[in-house]
Amino acid sequence: MLNLNKIQLLPAREQVSSTLRKAILARELQEGTIITLEEISNQLGVSITPVREAFQMLARDGLLKLRPNKGAIVLGMNEKSIREHYEARAILESAIAYKVCKSGADLTTMLEAYHNAKTALQENEYSEYSKYNQAFHLELWRAGGNDKITSMLSAMWSGLSMGSNIKEEEYAQISIKEHDGIVEALVARDAEKAKDLMYEHIMRSMENMLTHYKE
Repeated sequence: MLNLNKIQLLPAREQVSSTLRKAILARELQEGTIITLEEISNQLGVSITPVREAFQMLARDGLLKLRPNKGAIVLGMNEKSIREHYEARAILESAIAYKVCKSGADLTTMLEAYHNAKTALQENEYSEYSKYNQAFHLELWRAGGNDKITSMLSAMWSGLSMGSNIKEEEYAQISIKEHDGIVEALVARDAEKAKDLMYEHIMRSMENMLTHYKE
């Protein structure tokens, strides 16, 4: 049975930010689109406060231009900014994987998220898989014991980085197979392998997302 008793997901502002960032990355929200606090609040079923905070986060990243009391305008992204985004994630998250191995950190909650993700996938529960995928990464960051890096990675999270020509179930199968190798290296405390596999995992996600920007 699936459960998240010990595993937490990102705070509401990061959840909203993640959803909007992914929509911008995948060009579901086009450059020039006007979005309002009320619109996003209603669509996502959250209060205005985390939406306002998410808008501010995305504005700092150059993805939105805030309009006083009127919401925001989507500024969009280009291939260069996407590469920079994922390269930064890959460097930070692979470093965390290396640190976790070297420190002998407790992997219990990360492994719980990993196994629940596999169960969700076996039961074709793809929305649940997405949650556990997020939990897997978040618990790995926390195991690294560096609050600053955890905060930075949380702010950059964009969920499953699906390409334009791939189905959700296909993406999930690719993702969990990569997680299999990462987990094996983490459990074995093979720092170099865990670092390399995590880097490859994030960079593969980047290539998937870039398919939205190729003719």
